[in-house]
Amino acid sequence: MNDKQQISVLRFIKDLPNICSLLGLLSAVVGIYFAIQGNFQAAIIGVLWAVLFDWFDGIIARKMKDRIKVQGEFGAQLDSLIDIVSFGILPAILLLSYGNYDIWFLPGTFVIIAASAIRLTYFNVYGLIDSKTYKGFPLDNNVLILAFVFLFEGFFTHAAFSILIYAILMVLSILNLSSIHTPKFGGKWVYALVAYVLVMTSVFVWIL
Repeated sequence: MNDKQQISVLRFIKDLPNICSLLGLLSAVVGIYFAIQGNFQAAIIGVLWAVLFDWFDGIIARKMKDRIKVQGEFGAQLDSLIDIVSFGILPAILLLSYGNYDIWFLPGTFVIIAASAIRLTYFNVYGLIDSKTYKGFPLDNNVLILAFVFLFEGFFTHAAFSILIYAILMVLSILNLSSIHTPKFGGKWVYALVAYVLVMTSVFVWIL
């Protein structure tokens, strides 16, 4: 009997990196809820924290030397499935909701989710080019950029801003599937991410 057959589902759930991943999923679900409700600042806060938890599950996993191979494999699959929710479905729903569910926003919604699914599948098959380089633009960077763009929402009419974020998300989807080489941020960059998420959260809470 191999170790894959011996480990219960509960043990996987109790694994600390997977708990962190599930907290990221919770953040994304909260973000989806607020996006549907039309509370876009709260939705942005949700996706920012989804990014933060997505970074930390890997950091925690790498520091746990006693994890067996199958735990790492399970964690990688869980992380990928959660990424499609956080960085595919959430921004797609945000765009659709911001566009007042107009049918013209439906193609963009499909493109975002399809590009996310294709990119994640490609990454699961090929991984990194090397230890520090992605092929294509990482999905979590999409929402970090989207959050920054939302800071300027007040300078536009609702209609104009909906077109702007539509265009930006389409460009990002193209970059996700491109062959450009993108550096993998890690190490001390996590401090920059934490600072970014905390500052942006504070700003959007103030806007609320």
